[in-house]
Amino acid sequence: MSGISDYTAPLEDIRFVMDHIAGLDDLTALEYYRHADRDLVRSVLDEGARFVQDLVAPLNRTGDLEGSSLLDGEVRTPAGFRDAYRRLVQAGWGGIDSPFEWGGHQMPRVVGLAVEELFTSANLSFSICMLLTSAAARAVLVHGTEEQKSAYLPKMVTGEWSSTMDLTEPQAGSDVGALKMRARPAEDGAYRLEGTKIFITYGDHDMAENVIHLTLARIPGSPPGTKGISMFIVPKHLPDAGGGPGRPNDLKAVSLEHKLGIRASPTCVMSYGEDAGGAVGFLLGGADEGMRNMFTMMNTARISVGLQGMAAAERAYQQAAAFARERRQGRAAGAVRDSLIIEHPDVRRMLLTMRSNVEAMRALLYRTAMHQDLSRHSPEEGNRRWHDRCLALLTPVVKAWCTDLGVETASIGVQVHGGMGYIEETGAAQHLRDARITPIYEGTNGIQAIDLVMRKLPMDGGRFAGEYIDSLRPAVRGCEDLGWAEAAKSLSAALEALAEATGHLLNEAGDPNRRLAGATPYCTMFGMTAGGAMMAEAGAAAAAAGNHPKQVTARFYLEQILPQAAALLPAVRAGADGLFAMDAASF
Repeated sequence: MSGISDYTAPLEDIRFVMDHIAGLDDLTALEYYRHADRDLVRSVLDEGARFVQDLVAPLNRTGDLEGSSLLDGEVRTPAGFRDAYRRLVQAGWGGIDSPFEWGGHQMPRVVGLAVEELFTSANLSFSICMLLTSAAARAVLVHGTEEQKSAYLPKMVTGEWSSTMDLTEPQAGSDVGALKMRARPAEDGAYRLEGTKIFITYGDHDMAENVIHLTLARIPGSPPGTKGISMFIVPKHLPDAGGGPGRPNDLKAVSLEHKLGIRASPTCVMSYGEDAGGAVGFLLGGADEGMRNMFTMMNTARISVGLQGMAAAERAYQQAAAFARERRQGRAAGAVRDSLIIEHPDVRRMLLTMRSNVEAMRALLYRTAMHQDLSRHSPEEGNRRWHDRCLALLTPVVKAWCTDLGVETASIGVQVHGGMGYIEETGAAQHLRDARITPIYEGTNGIQAIDLVMRKLPMDGGRFAGEYIDSLRPAVRGCEDLGWAEAAKSLSAALEALAEATGHLLNEAGDPNRRLAGATPYCTMFGMTAGGAMMAEAGAAAAAAGNHPKQVTARFYLEQILPQAAALLPAVRAGADGLFAMDAASF
């Protein structure tokens, strides 16, 4: 028995979703993306698949076993990571969807997300460095001065210089407003930062020649709370006159966290100003505008973290399916000798659940990336506004739903292996351990649900959420046209329940606790239902194309998974009384 399976890029399904759910042809018809024709996109995905399968995926297990280390003040990544990253930079994978102006390839975000999926499924720990750099580059692009963009973006886009988000402090986790790091103005026009940041992913490492920290701190005299936070560019090495990495700055990694998963990714405690009176930082955007800048970076990252949930589930599914095709255990009904476990109905149910979950997540994520593309580059202002609203509404949903479901799906993968799944040597446990961080970082999923019900539902006076739900309703007719009566019934019920839940929460504006009490089940309901509508669209497209496996997974999701969405309505409507019926001391 092979044990740990290789990663095979699911190019057929990626292309199907890009064509039929994310509207690739419509995107590449836009002037901004006109160079990115179908043949070019296909070649990018083919080459990306070869790159990660040959070079990145084999490092997933060895990186987990070795982990990163801090030796003599230097962070060292596992064997093979440094060479793989060097080759990534040389091949230009870091700038797939970045503008030509800064050295990118200016592909649609949908294509960038597809490439991101390949790297993330192949090796989640390795891919995080790219994710963070891309998100930080977006913040510099939107908020930086021309001088800052010229100094940093070309090397951030290529990946020659990586980047981080330095937000969290020991006393300030999700409550960013509680941070204490200080930034003192200096005579040279820059600032000197002092303090400590924790949980800084790739805060230091040996793969890139420089690390650019986008750091939140307070300028003396700024207001308390989130209103008094500014963002600073703080390089590990200050750029020299030629634009290369010059003298070391006054910040360093003082320890690495010992984690449940993503062990190959160095998670650093960073100390600022410990040795030379303060780390040199340059204000990004205006003073006290750090929260705005942070959300530019964070919202980009949140979609990518949602992708991490799906990508971990894809890798777990591939391994579980490979195991089930080889493992003999028990006799299937009618068999005369021990059967492959894939012949048992319960194992079939688990594998179909895993695969249809992955496909529903992929469809919703790629559709969200399509909204991102059109919100920026559609020639019509009204169309840009619509897609911008869709992007805002779906960002917390895909981050929360896809990461929760990624953990659940990876857990099913362990179950398919049985007792062997609980043994580290098979590798199934790593996918679950790696996935478990995704519901936590870049804003816990509870925070995503709060954002959804408190900020996104009230958009346009609460009308837009209803408009978006209505835009999903034609998918029901698609099921009916296929003769999928139960699937149509299930999707219709989920949409009606989602509309009712939306109206209920909007009517609870006078009692925040009642709205907040329903936030998490509502967010889950929203993800399941929107994902179900995408699966219905996929099923109709698959029927037209003669794609039988996609029809099977779409129908399975709609008939056997989606009914759970409507069942969440009572939890959304229950209010806060039950949550506060027991005093804190009794927990």
